[in-house]
Amino acid sequence: MVLESLLFPMKAEKKPWEMFFIGLLYSTVGIFLALWIFERQSSFVMVFFIVLACVPIVYNTLKWEESKDLELDSPKKILKEHNKAIMVLSFLFLGIIVSGVIWYVFLPAQKTGFLFEQQISTIAEINNKVSPDPTGLATSSSLFFRIFFNNIKVLIFCILFAFIYGAGAVFILTWNATVISAAVGNFIRSKLAPLAGLSAVGKATGYFTLVSAGFLRYAIHGIPEILSYFYGGIAGGIISVAIIKNHFATEKSADILFDVGELLLIAVGFVFIGAILEVFVTPLLF
Repeated sequence: MVLESLLFPMKAEKKPWEMFFIGLLYSTVGIFLALWIFERQSSFVMVFFIVLACVPIVYNTLKWEESKDLELDSPKKILKEHNKAIMVLSFLFLGIIVSGVIWYVFLPAQKTGFLFEQQISTIAEINNKVSPDPTGLATSSSLFFRIFFNNIKVLIFCILFAFIYGAGAVFILTWNATVISAAVGNFIRSKLAPLAGLSAVGKATGYFTLVSAGFLRYAIHGIPEILSYFYGGIAGGIISVAIIKNHFATEKSADILFDVGELLLIAVGFVFIGAILEVFVTPLLF
């Protein structure tokens, strides 16, 4: 039943939570295949294996979303239908993130070093670029614009990859999912040592608090950022499918362009919200 959803997005949209387990499975298989076959290059190979597995559901979803532009007349209804696809993709990539966090925490440090080498390097580069100098509002404003334009660049890559390769945005999304996994996993792992001497109840409470804090730290600004990439990827995918099927030569071309424009505006809006949260909210809590 779950695997059938990979070929029929309409079924997946009825039970989007099933995609969480698909993401969990694909990520776990990709991680262990990468470590088994290409251990020292597993950081990139893992992403490749996960992308390879996710392409069918993502591409079929994009085709399904483009067909809605032809079948529905109301922009409000079309956007509501697109939101169902967003839920499917969100659960799929949440499964990838959770799987990555689990294996980051439980695998030996040497294996983790190989598996997330490039992701950890990327996190360090991002931190160096956006590290604030606590001197006042001007610095916060400068940091906001750096983060905003950096995320806009990622959004543009999602749109272009989806446009050129159809389901190409899945690579950008999977890469970001593994980077988030590394960030959350590193936060949790670095805080585990003080819990060793606690009682069983204390450990259970500590683990729950630690895991929740780890996800919350990056979810506050990460959720709107990832949502923006989903909307951008769907917009690029719709354009790609419409061109392949020559739908821009039909009377529905204006509706397709309007829908794509609406999705892109929503995507930019989420990037803006994410940057505000990352600069002005997350530092207050963590």
